[in-house]
Amino acid sequence: GIFAYLNFLCACQRQKIYEILLRGLERLEYRGYDSAGIAVDYPEEGVHIVRKQGKVKMLRGIVFDVEKAEYSSIVTTHVGIAHTRWATHGEPSERNSHPQSSGEDNSFMVVHNGIITNFKDIKLFLEKENYTFTSGTDTEVIPKLAHYIYHHREEDETLTFPEVVERVISQLEGAFALVFKSTMFPKQIVAVKRGSPLLVGIKSERDISMDKVNISYNRQRQNSGDTAFNISGQSAEYFFASDASALIEHTDRVIYLEDDDVTSIIDGSLRINRLQKHAKTDETASRQITTLRLQLQEIMKGNYSTFMEKEIHEQPDSIMNTMRGRLDFNTDTVRLGGLLSHANAIKRCRRIIVIASGTSYNSGVATRQLLEELSDVPVVIELGSDFLDRLCPVFRDDVCIFISQSGETADTLNALRYCKSRGALLVGITNTVGSAYHVKLIVVFTSTLVLRSVSLVPRPIPVKIVSMVMLSVMIGSDSISKQKRCAEIIQGLKELPDMIKKVLKKNDEILSLAKELYEEKSLLLMGRGYNYATCLEVH
Repeated sequence: GIFAYLNFLCACQRQKIYEILLRGLERLEYRGYDSAGIAVDYPEEGVHIVRKQGKVKMLRGIVFDVEKAEYSSIVTTHVGIAHTRWATHGEPSERNSHPQSSGEDNSFMVVHNGIITNFKDIKLFLEKENYTFTSGTDTEVIPKLAHYIYHHREEDETLTFPEVVERVISQLEGAFALVFKSTMFPKQIVAVKRGSPLLVGIKSERDISMDKVNISYNRQRQNSGDTAFNISGQSAEYFFASDASALIEHTDRVIYLEDDDVTSIIDGSLRINRLQKHAKTDETASRQITTLRLQLQEIMKGNYSTFMEKEIHEQPDSIMNTMRGRLDFNTDTVRLGGLLSHANAIKRCRRIIVIASGTSYNSGVATRQLLEELSDVPVVIELGSDFLDRLCPVFRDDVCIFISQSGETADTLNALRYCKSRGALLVGITNTVGSAYHVKLIVVFTSTLVLRSVSLVPRPIPVKIVSMVMLSVMIGSDSISKQKRCAEIIQGLKELPDMIKKVLKKNDEILSLAKELYEEKSLLLMGRGYNYATCLEVH
């Protein structure tokens, strides 16, 4: 997970800055990780990088295990970056933890989520240029490449921090979210994403009246004053994170970045730049400043021992919130907002393609039979990755339904782009308003989930299933022959939260059964029809 903090003209004790960074990492702990680290400015050392294998609390012990007097000093502008790592390249260790640096002078530092697929080629090139690598990660090539680009510029060329980053990402392949810090550009920060989620939070002493930040392109750099979020010399705080759970205690005003957005904060002003404009993909010339509708208690474990247990026991409320305002149990009707104007197009389509990955795919399998029954249209379920590998034929009279809780699932998002280029009608179910997935859809409705709080099963598949059931009922409700069936389903949905509560009351019995089964070498799961998807989800 990524977290970064910049305070501009905002007096802060160093101890508070470190606490903000560490708390940000603790909010991301549910994702699972094996090491953590931070990079902060330090009076005598220039930059202080602290990394530790293990939990954030172990990192915290090291960070505060120095001269206490230093932490009482005040800084008005400061950049700190932090990270929790799950090992993909290189074993869990301090040297493989993030932030990764360009060298002993820490000219460029980066925290990175994702995978760089061509890092071996870049590493080979840099080794020929006498760069020495100390970690086994794919990430280390990034700050060293930034160092190479900056120090091998033309003699009369002046490179800005965002321009260095742009040249770096033009050489990278893969999926990533990156946040850069540099001693060459003190008190500045640059972030970019491609296929991995990243958002920026804004907090200012004045009310944020702007509702968007305009995008600039390379040709607009010289006159980009109107494309910035400019705080006009007033104090401001900026937060970068890979998940909203790390931001909500600081601010509710956020920007969801899109792929290849190069976001920089220089002299307190936030700018978003893109290398070039693509007519087909750059449909909006701005990024919305949205308001998070989350509460801090939603991301806390409360009285539960784990986030997973909390998520399980909140399913009745999550389901009820998803149905609220959309189902009328008195008239047995369903209303899904933006879908109403496209209902006829959906009913006239030649086929419905449901595209998803992971547990979202399982929710599609669970509801395919019902969707076919109520729509009288063939329904195909596709895995996002397999769908793209085959380049499945898609036509203008197809309807493509995409399910993604985060709104950033790479395979599903790439499939979405492919289907959009083919002219199909796109319908989506997501939990993240403003995500890259959300803004590219023609029709979308948002499932109302409690904030994601665990990356293990069971993810909130019941809410996804309920969302798909409501969509199916809406499609079939205009057919007189199916109105009785639709009414039965709606009444069943009404009873669902209470039925789940009854199951949860059997917690002790379920725990006893689990203790009997967990040491078994194998477990055979069998199911057909609607129960087949349950077997897939448990698998």
